[in-house]
Amino acid sequence: MKKLRFILLGFIICLTTFSQMPARAQEPKDILSIEAFDMLNTVPDTYLIDVRTRAEYQLIGHPPMAYLVPYFFLTDKLAKKGEIWVYQFNDKNKSFVEEISKKFQKTNNLLMIGRDGTRSILAAKELIKNGFKNVYNVKDGFEGPPFPYFEDKNLHKFYRQLAKTHKIPAYNHRRFYGWQWWGLPWTYDIDSKYIYPPDKTPKEKKKKK
Repeated sequence: MKKLRFILLGFIICLTTFSQMPARAQEPKDILSIEAFDMLNTVPDTYLIDVRTRAEYQLIGHPPMAYLVPYFFLTDKLAKKGEIWVYQFNDKNKSFVEEISKKFQKTNNLLMIGRDGTRSILAAKELIKNGFKNVYNVKDGFEGPPFPYFEDKNLHKFYRQLAKTHKIPAYNHRRFYGWQWWGLPWTYDIDSKYIYPPDKTPKEKKKKK
């Protein structure tokens, strides 16, 4: 009888403890570009948000229905990453959530797309943290990660080393995955409906003294 009481007491304590624990934060849902395109055409209240820089959006191209809301801004800081030199994305857009909130409802289906899924997952997580309910990460991005790419770290390292050793022409180039690779629509044209909202507001000219 005492043993049964201890078991019941332990069960009640566990139940109380777990009920008081905060719910696990929702994670963004990973989808591929082709799935994102399908959602845009079939699911109401679905929007595509391009989190790349203005330069990428304009010069590399973008999906024609993608709203530009940069997650990072390109800087003039040059740094060496491995064997190559790159300009850095060090300036985080402090108004990212604010600008998204002005344009979209927290129950909308928001599809985050970047170059290769790196920035878009960060943007998606931040939106979820701020109360957005249906956020998706387009994990293959607009251009895709450098070729060849494997999610399995061991395969990734092995095959990339092979490709590098044998000087495969496509090694470390993009566009073997992602929105462009699927042949989905994209453009260089800028539609004022989709550009970053603050860019539409003319800056006041400084008054001459």
